[in-house]
Amino acid sequence: MGCRLSNSLLGILNFLTLVTSLGLLVLVVWLGANSTSSCERVFHRPAIVIAVFLVVASIAGVLGSCCRVTALLWLYLAIAFLLIVATIGLTAWVFLVTNEAAGRVVSGQGYGRYRLGDYSHWLQRRVEDEANWGKIRVCLMEAQVCDILDGVLMLKNLNGELSGGPPPPPRSLSPIQ
Repeated sequence: MGCRLSNSLLGILNFLTLVTSLGLLVLVVWLGANSTSSCERVFHRPAIVIAVFLVVASIAGVLGSCCRVTALLWLYLAIAFLLIVATIGLTAWVFLVTNEAAGRVVSGQGYGRYRLGDYSHWLQRRVEDEANWGKIRVCLMEAQVCDILDGVLMLKNLNGELSGGPPPPPRSLSPIQ
């Protein structure tokens, strides 16, 4: 009774994961086909790999639990373990590369001022490399980051909130800023 309930519960959970991961795979492929910017294309291949791993793990889990195939349950366990380790590794990497306390608080403005020197040396080298900076710059320009920041700072300046505050960001982007 307990084994049957466990297998049924595992099968139901994996079926829900399968439906979700298939939806994710379709969405990622559709977004990749309709992407207009280079920034969107950066995440296309990793997202497809993650979605395929989820689909394979879900199929192995459903077939292993419903058909009682031990080898598929072991495959499911191995893929799930790899996904968990990859998620933990990615999280640790993000925390190492981006230093949470790097921003200098700008008094009364509600945001921090960040400089390239505040981040890890690995990230600094990646941004200072001309080839990488060109790609980053194109993404920032396509997303109209400078225009958005100019608009926010201009609105605050009109409301008198920025008197004596930091100057608006410059129009030309360089990796040193």
